[in-house]
Amino acid sequence: MLEQMEWVKPEEIEARSMAIIANEMPAGDWTPGELQVVKRCIHTSADFDYARNLWFSEGAVEKACKVLRQNPVIVTDTNMGAAGINKTALGKLGIAVRCFMADPDVAVEAKNRGVTRAVVSMERAAEISGPLILAVGNAPTALIRIYELVKEGRMKPSLLIAAPVGFVNVVEAKEQIMTMDVPCIVAKGRKGGSGIAAAICNALLYQVAE
Repeated sequence: MLEQMEWVKPEEIEARSMAIIANEMPAGDWTPGELQVVKRCIHTSADFDYARNLWFSEGAVEKACKVLRQNPVIVTDTNMGAAGINKTALGKLGIAVRCFMADPDVAVEAKNRGVTRAVVSMERAAEISGPLILAVGNAPTALIRIYELVKEGRMKPSLLIAAPVGFVNVVEAKEQIMTMDVPCIVAKGRKGGSGIAAAICNALLYQVAE
């Protein structure tokens, strides 16, 4: 079987993949910027469900592209998510990515308070000055704490990517986030993950850096 396959040059693989996605995905009423995010998520996951479960607050992509030109800090809830964000695009724009999850003091505080490290990490993110983008792909407790911090006036992210994956409090946390007056891109339902959060970041970065 492998002997019969056509070898594709590495530089052609992504272009051909995107052409297949464009041919097979259902019709939608996305803006051009939103469409790039949808296609990137499908490309990352090979899952066309993202054509129907990605939710964009009004103007979220346009607002995100604007803030990406203002040297924001991107905070993720996993090191895997941070690793998946394209370093070349980040470098072109001078953007830093932070993840506090593995910091020893975060682990100690979380244990002492009886909360998750994601909760403490989002509190650390709230202390960052300047434009802030949050990319959550794992922990619904991160979303719950973000919601509380925004309501308390302690955090005002320029963009929130809400894409945790799982079964416990995931759907409810995402639905709560969708009620906030904050630019959001949400992977509704149970699906998501660190790779999807990174893919959304990359789709936005590519629109600005290329």
